[in-house]
Amino acid sequence: MDQERAWIEQALQGDRKAFGQLVRAYERPVYNLTYRMLGDPAEAEDAAQETFLRAYAKLATYQPGRKFVNWVLSIASHHCIDRLRRKGRAPQLSLDGPLPPQWLTSDTPRPDQLVTKKQERERVREVLDILPADYRAAVVLRYWHGMSYREIAATMDTTESAIKSRLHRARRMMAQELQAA
Repeated sequence: MDQERAWIEQALQGDRKAFGQLVRAYERPVYNLTYRMLGDPAEAEDAAQETFLRAYAKLATYQPGRKFVNWVLSIASHHCIDRLRRKGRAPQLSLDGPLPPQWLTSDTPRPDQLVTKKQERERVREVLDILPADYRAAVVLRYWHGMSYREIAATMDTTESAIKSRLHRARRMMAQELQAA
């Protein structure tokens, strides 16, 4: 944390290498978010790069009392939502790659369980694709990044009650869609 603060201070003084350290420290969480929001590796990489360009340009607006990673993820989620709205298409959430730790088990699954899990993942992907972009962002930040309601609210520039409402509605929409199948 102290090293992060030093990098931020150095970057504010114009040290690009220090900002490069921040990029290296947070490139993975940013890419994971953009990939889960956009669903395309190339587009996610472009969005992640754009996120860091925007973060560099807006670094003077960063508030030290806030977690830097949440600030960068906020920029990334807003950028992805804007991209999706501009394209006028539904987000394509990807469930490929690592799942959140709470979804993993230590037991080695049998082959039939692997097939079932793959089918379940595909179904969940389809259901998540129907969620509005704001709901999807809240779901990704909560269940993939493990953020608290307060952190998600700060990241998405809204209130905790709005986040709770979005997550509740998203879960309800997903449950209804899964039951309809």
